[in-house]
Amino acid sequence: QLQLVESGGGLVQSGGSLRLSCAASGFTLDDYAIGWFRQAPGKEREGVSCISSRSGSSTNYAYSVEGRFTISRDNAKNTVYLQIDSLKPEDTAIYYCAARRTMDSGYCHLDWFYDYWGQGTQVTVSS
Repeated sequence: QLQLVESGGGLVQSGGSLRLSCAASGFTLDDYAIGWFRQAPGKEREGVSCISSRSGSSTNYAYSVEGRFTISRDNAKNTVYLQIDSLKPEDTAIYYCAARRTMDSGYCHLDWFYDYWGQGTQVTVSS
């Protein structure tokens, strides 16, 4: 009943852009902190960005993506976005969104923080 659905992945050339979406199914995202994670083959899952609940006034980015990735939320659409610019081949991974109902997003960069996870969307960046 409480599901997250990612979309927007695809195959792009280095330097291109994508906008990933994380849409809620069966619940509203307003009160949930949202994180984006990615996992490449043979590598552990890493947090790339997260956003606080409600207005999304607090955001976090991994050093490797800061300046290229932008997280945002549109509560009216019950969706959180990850705008990815200047894509690099090392960005290739399955991207997951995750949610936790909380007003405290201080640990939103850590995967154990979250209660709900989406199925993932593949991002592939060619050189």
